[in-house]
Amino acid sequence: MHPDPTPPKCLVGLIGSGIQRSLTPALHETEARHQGLRLHYQLIDLDRGAGGVDQLPGLVSAARVMGFAGLNITYPCKQAVIPLLDELSDEARAMGAVNTVVQRNGRLVGHNTDGSGWRWGFERTLPDAPRRRVALLGAGGAGSAIAHALMRMGTQTLVLVDTDQARVDALAASLSAQYPGAGSVVATTDAAQALSGADGLVHATPTGMDKLPGLPLPEALLHPGLWVAEIVYFPLETVLLKAARARGCRVVDGGTMAVGQAVGAFRLFTGLEPDPERMSAHFRSLVGG
Repeated sequence: MHPDPTPPKCLVGLIGSGIQRSLTPALHETEARHQGLRLHYQLIDLDRGAGGVDQLPGLVSAARVMGFAGLNITYPCKQAVIPLLDELSDEARAMGAVNTVVQRNGRLVGHNTDGSGWRWGFERTLPDAPRRRVALLGAGGAGSAIAHALMRMGTQTLVLVDTDQARVDALAASLSAQYPGAGSVVATTDAAQALSGADGLVHATPTGMDKLPGLPLPEALLHPGLWVAEIVYFPLETVLLKAARARGCRVVDGGTMAVGQAVGAFRLFTGLEPDPERMSAHFRSLVGG
C-alpha cells in the first residue's frame, strides 16, 4: 500500500512592529490543517531588527525570492509596502493601504481585507442593525478601512470623528470623492455632535487596549438606541463595551473583525474556502471569550 501523499505546503508571514502576541499564525495554521494543507506562518517583527520600516524593501524582496505565497502587513507598513508591489486590488487602491500581499507567478499583488473583515463580523453579529447615520471614531488606518466598508454598505450619513482635524478632513474629502453617488460624509472633532441622532458607533482607535486602557468618549453619550462596534480585542471585553452593555446597547466586539480579515486573507493566500465558524470558534478559544 502506498503511503498517503504528502499534503501541499504553503509559506506565509506577517510583517509589522510588536507583533509577538498576534493570534493570526494560530488561526491560519490550524485552519490549514483542517483543509489538508501544511501551512507555516512566520512572524517577521521589525522590532527585532535595527532599521524599523526601512527593513521593509529587503524583507519583501526576500519573501518574493523565498517563494512566500503571501504576507499579511500591519503597522507601520500598510502604506509603505505599496511602492514595493506589482499590482493593487481595487479595494486596496481605494483605501491607499495594504494588509495582505499575495504572490502569484512571481508578481506581488496587494489587497486589503480590513474593511471586508469588519463588515463580515458586523453583519454576522448584528445583521438587522440600522446604518442610516453612523459615527466612526478614529480616522487612522483601521478607521479608514471601516469607513470604506460603511459607504459600500449604504450608510446615508457617515460622521468621522478624530482629534486630528487635518486627518479627519482628508479622509472625509477622499471618501466624498470616491463615492459621489453615496451618502454624505461629515468630519468633526466633537464626539457628542457625531453621536447626535446616530444609529451606531464604531470605535477604531487604540484606546481600550491592555496597554492603553480607558474610555474613548464620555460614557454619558451612550444610550440604549445605539449599537456599538469595537475593533480592540486585547481585551475582548473593553471598557467601552462594558459601558455600552450596561446602558443597553447592542455590541460587536473586536474579535469579529480580527477573524473576518483572517478569513479573507486565508482565502487569498491558499485559494481554499475557509470555514469562518470554525476559525471564529478557534479565535474565541485562544482569547478565552
